[in-house]
Parts: sequence; structure tokens; C-alpha cells
Amino acid sequence: MRASDADRERVAQVLHNALAEGRITVNELEERLSTVYAAKTVGELKPVTEDLPSTSGAIQPATTRALGFPDQRIGGHPGSPVSIGVMSGAVRKGSWVLPPQHTSFAFWGGTEIDLRQARFADRQCTITAVAIMGGITITVPDDINVDVTGIGFMGGFMLEDKSGAPPAPPTAPTVKINGLGFWGGVVVYRKPAKRDEPPQIEGA
Repeated sequence: MRASDADRERVAQVLHNALAEGRITVNELEERLSTVYAAKTVGELKPVTEDLPSTSGAIQPATTRALGFPDQRIGGHPGSPVSIGVMSGAVRKGSWVLPPQHTSFAFWGGTEIDLRQARFADRQCTITAVAIMGGITITVPDDINVDVTGIGFMGGFMLEDKSGAPPAPPTAPTVKINGLGFWGGVVVYRKPAKRDEPPQIEGA
């Protein structure tokens, strides 16, 4: 039977719990997660956890990050590498996987990127945002690290922190946002995270 993204995520959760309980090492976790996210069938997933209890106690994502364990949002099949709005609009939001490099382009239009329920293909991802007589809004949760280095030329490229939260821990994903706002604007909003449970993996 073909494995679904939800199947892979359930196995990944067991592995993260096993790390928190001291049953496996960080290196073992990374090796097994590589197998999990490359698995195409349910049968390929079974050997990954056969030496672990399937009922390992759940540990909340925030607690996991506070203890310095690898962030559970990292990994998964990357979503679309581009979002383009030319005299129209494009939206990337909800449960999706940000690829290592994503390019967002708006010309006489707009694009919206929301990462509050996203996963991240790598611990460090980059968004290149180019707005020409258009607008791009990017919303990031306050529990990831963000680095904004874009340029505004007769336009704007700015970060607005509306969370009031301290910097995220070093184990959290880092998103670098660069690009250009020319007669247009790119605005990055840092807002409170809204995560009750780890997001499911979905391509976009």
C-alpha cells in the first residue's frame, strides 16, 4: 500500500518521541527520518520503528524546541518553488512545505505567503520576493527565525513584528527573505504562532 503524508508524519512523531525519551540518538533520528520521508509504501515505514514502542509518550512541539531537540516541522516533500501574480494574485498558505528556495514575483498584482501552518524542507530556507508595481505579503510565526535583507527602490521592503515575542531558539527553522520592491512593496509580518498540533505534510 502506498504511504500517505499522514503515515510518514505519524512515524516521524514516534521517532521524535523516542529521541525525547533517550531511546535513539540525534544521528539515528536524522538517518531514520531520511528513510521515512523517502518511503513510498507503508511496508518501507515499518522497519524504521520496529525496535521502538509505538505508544511513546507524546511531547508537545514547544517543549521539544525548548529542550533543544530537532524541530518537528523540518522535513517533508517540498511544495511549489514559485508563486507568481501578474495582473492577478497567488496564495501559499495553510499546510504546505516551504522548499529550500522559493521565489515570489508580483507585477501589477499581488502574492501572499503564510508560514504559520507550514513545514520547512530544510532548517534554513530562502524566499526571494520581487514586487514591481505590485505587492507581496509574507506572514511568519514568532516561533521561527527570520532574516529580512531586501531592498526597496521607490517602494518598500520591511519587517513588521506584531508578536512581541523573543527570538526563536536556534533549533527552530530559519527563513531568509531577500529581494526587491520597485514601485511596489514587500512586507513581512511576524505574528504569534497558532499551533496546537504539529502541522501535517502537504505539497503545494
